[in-house]
Amino acid sequence: MNCQTVEDVFQAVKDRQISFIQIWFTDILGVLKSFAIRPSELEEAMTEGMGFDGSSIEGFSRIEESDMIAKPDPATFQILPWRPDDQPVARMFCDILLPDGSPYPGDPRYVLKRMLAKAAEKGYTYYTGPELEYFYFANNENPIIIDKAGYFDTTPLDRGNDYRRETIFALEKMGIRVEYSHHEVADSQHEIDLRYDEGLRMADKTMTYRLAVKEIARQHGVYATFMPKPIFGINGSGMHTHQSLFTGSKNAFYDPKDQYHLSALAKNYIAGILAHAREITAICNQWVNSYKRLVPGYEAPVYIAWARRNRSALVRVPMYKPGKEAATRIEYRAPDPACNPYLAFAVMLAAGLKGVEKNYPLADPVETDIYHMTEAQRQDLGIRSLPGSLYEAIEEVEKSEVVRDALGDHIFNKFLENKKIEWDRYRMHVTNYEIERYLPIL
Repeated sequence: MNCQTVEDVFQAVKDRQISFIQIWFTDILGVLKSFAIRPSELEEAMTEGMGFDGSSIEGFSRIEESDMIAKPDPATFQILPWRPDDQPVARMFCDILLPDGSPYPGDPRYVLKRMLAKAAEKGYTYYTGPELEYFYFANNENPIIIDKAGYFDTTPLDRGNDYRRETIFALEKMGIRVEYSHHEVADSQHEIDLRYDEGLRMADKTMTYRLAVKEIARQHGVYATFMPKPIFGINGSGMHTHQSLFTGSKNAFYDPKDQYHLSALAKNYIAGILAHAREITAICNQWVNSYKRLVPGYEAPVYIAWARRNRSALVRVPMYKPGKEAATRIEYRAPDPACNPYLAFAVMLAAGLKGVEKNYPLADPVETDIYHMTEAQRQDLGIRSLPGSLYEAIEEVEKSEVVRDALGDHIFNKFLENKKIEWDRYRMHVTNYEIERYLPIL
């Protein structure tokens, strides 16, 4: 479907005999929320929005100020291909408004729209292409793998090939273009890569992608998870995020005369990402479990440096098609697929734009394996590390004006409040490791 206007949506609902329209949005943690309306309520939804109680949504309103309006975005209308054909169900993402019609500051989608507008004021369009990794398990109670295949393995070793293929067909029916799919490095780990797109469209696509992967897996009796590190001793799941700025049809990151084919603006952008990397980590890696992935030795980038070929660096400039303007971009390798994509894209863009605005200088690339450097060698090169725990990341973000400005006070404060509670619950929890390690000897 390719709806752009309210009238397009009305016509599509009529022509396709849609039975229900799901209204989608996220809380501050990126958990998808939804309610469904019948076609008879569609006109009111599209013109006035649908009222709902926001007091029970994480990071939304207090109970005494709970009235919210969900206003669907007609350009996001798509039919859900995993629902029955005889009673089709569609979905639309919505913007969350206050009763007076103004944007609700606690809406993550609004946060990204506001950040994209700031970029547009400077003449830039933000494009991004995330690579989301995930696992297929036998159930949602224990991480029981379904195969022992490795990177790029195929059938019969790759037991998830059919699930990936069916997921891709579902995504393409929803207008989401897929570039690659393959088995990843770890047992039972997979990846489907989406074609890059404008930031807001890609955040919507990322939310759709995560649900599609889970829905197709469920229909086949397996469980798909985007948990960053579900199994000790093997690679966790990342969300390497490719990004670039365009001015009209011109890639602002490209300079054919530069030795790296990077413009001065691109170098400032990379420098901004690196300078503020520790500050944005809590947003891009928001769970206690995220920091079980961000450790050296499992292809997870923890060292703040940039490179072209070196995958141990935090930022990489891919060399797949050197000298091709449209392909010139940077790859930020820290985020994981359990983040809120609206907030993660917003803070990455904010950090990069701060580097452009303040003309941050970019150090030379580090092309040697940082994992095998000594601590003294890293210090000599000025290479810092990302936060090693959610607590450390919270301390960094709490001091960050870049993140506060990007998220706005409401989400900034609510996010910190939520993460502090999560950390307190985690640090007080007695784990199996502690019982097995200490009970016999203490």
